[in-house]
Amino acid sequence: MYKVVNILMLLLIMIFIFIVFNHYSSNKNINIKKYNRLNIDEILKKKIIDLPTLSTDTDNVIEFNNSINNGINGEKKRSFWDLIKSK
Repeated sequence: MYKVVNILMLLLIMIFIFIVFNHYSSNKNINIKKYNRLNIDEILKKKIIDLPTLSTDTDNVIEFNNSINNGINGEKKRSFWDLIKSK
């Protein structure tokens, strides 16, 4: 029973590969690819014309917070080995 299922699966995989190969190697598909590659500039220009332009609203959105430097400067000097020592 398992041999029949394995043979059937192998046959289906081979048929799938054959169909895909025939589609991608067909003259119709090759001509479509050639046309798209040759006329890519015109195709992109047609698509770009309809794109809307968005106004920028990101001016002065990020503000620098200097409180970290102010807080560190007020504290005592830190040392890695001093942190490990027990008091």
